[in-house]
Amino acid sequence: MFQFEHHTYLYLFGLAPVLIGLFVLARYRRKKALEEFGDWPVMQRLMPEYSAIRPTVKATLILLAACFLILAIANPQMGTKMETVKREGVEIIIALDVSNSMMAEDIKPNRLEQARLAISQLIKRLKNDKLGLVVFAGQAYVQIPLTTDYSASRMFLSSVNTNIVPVQGTAIGAAIQLSMESFDPDTKGNKALVVISDGENHEDDAIELAKTAQEAGIQVHTIGIGSAEGVPIPVYNQYGQKDFRRDKDGNVVITKLNETMMQQIAAAGGGTFVKATNVTAALKLVFDKINELEKQEFETAKVADYESWFQIPLSIALFLLVLEFLILPRKNKWLSKVDVFKMKV
Repeated sequence: MFQFEHHTYLYLFGLAPVLIGLFVLARYRRKKALEEFGDWPVMQRLMPEYSAIRPTVKATLILLAACFLILAIANPQMGTKMETVKREGVEIIIALDVSNSMMAEDIKPNRLEQARLAISQLIKRLKNDKLGLVVFAGQAYVQIPLTTDYSASRMFLSSVNTNIVPVQGTAIGAAIQLSMESFDPDTKGNKALVVISDGENHEDDAIELAKTAQEAGIQVHTIGIGSAEGVPIPVYNQYGQKDFRRDKDGNVVITKLNETMMQQIAAAGGGTFVKATNVTAALKLVFDKINELEKQEFETAKVADYESWFQIPLSIALFLLVLEFLILPRKNKWLSKVDVFKMKV
């Protein structure tokens, strides 16, 4: 398994376009200054050792050296040893509604973003539990299979949006059915499903499926997200201008929390319903309830030892810096007749 020990340093790569832009601007201003100073053929005779391409080569080498230095600081690592460890925990699958109504802004910044942030905070609290994520709208899909790799879980969670499911709608029952199939069939009990939705179910009998899940030893908890009064669903165009989603007759669509539906699903699934004005707090309440389940022992493979490879990008960075130092900004006299760097501005 490959990883960066200090992956936050990789954000420094974002400075590369800025540095390139500054260099191009400086070269452009230098060119304009030379053109204003005098005729270029005359200037060339006055500066026989001037090279237009060498500064660009030197700047490129410095930029590449900086990139490899960033890689060295981030410390690329390769897993060299795997071991099987025993853990005690529960299996948790979160079914997250990604229908268009989850873009409503009655919970800031919007329902979906608040839910993603809350799930990310939950993942940070997990230690030995297995976590999975199912996303649903008109259909349901497994976004994250049951895993103890919490870093990968947060990465996949960050890509969740309303476009991830091609068919719109709110099929909570399909999400429950797929979640049941996603649990480990070899373990009994100690399983929990958390459905996060506004409860506007239009597709199937979610209550009956929640009852089926409960009979299979899966607790079904629900978190209702949204306001009971209802709000329009915002739509932003490419210029950031705001409008609202409308039906085929041009009327603004209003989305509201179906609290009764979410309560009935939780009751049928033997779980807890929480109305979320703050999704993080609601998820914490549900997680505390899940922690009351009896832990089960399971085995999982884990990388036990990593070998650092920072020496390779560091060596490349040093080589590029030495090479940049050896290249003079002006032409070498002994190469003046065959200067490969000769180039008109």
